[in-house]
Amino acid sequence: MQTGVLRVLRATAASWWRHKELRRTGQTELAQRLERETVLRNLGYLRQAETLPNAHVICGDGGTFVQLGWTTVSTFAPIERFPLAALAVARGTPFIDIRPVNNVIAFANLPRVTRDGSVDPEPWGPGRAVSLTTYIDMVEELGARIVNDPRASRPA
Repeated sequence: MQTGVLRVLRATAASWWRHKELRRTGQTELAQRLERETVLRNLGYLRQAETLPNAHVICGDGGTFVQLGWTTVSTFAPIERFPLAALAVARGTPFIDIRPVNNVIAFANLPRVTRDGSVDPEPWGPGRAVSLTTYIDMVEELGARIVNDPRASRPA
């Protein structure tokens, strides 16, 4: 990993209110240990975002989510205030900005993205799932903005 990525993750971990409170009360060693654990966990999330076929970041009015298959990391903040998500996008993870989407009912009725990259043989009904590229096609029709579009790398 680049030192700039580590610097951001360390600063984010150190700025968390719980870690600052531990330092304030003299529990510096515990704060440092927890900060290291946080950095290592977030590095793992970044590595997953780079390797999993359907990993993506999505941002809407309800917050920002890093979707990693079976794991989701989220915050109520926009992507600009979620350093892990911003780093993932900067490192090439697809980003779906649904803030411009006005038709929330149509959006809510979209299928989910498959967790493991497999294609659902029956993508209809409850629990239906589609590939990330198919999902991006659908959500883009509703007005979403796409960054690091994985469809651009598909052969024509």
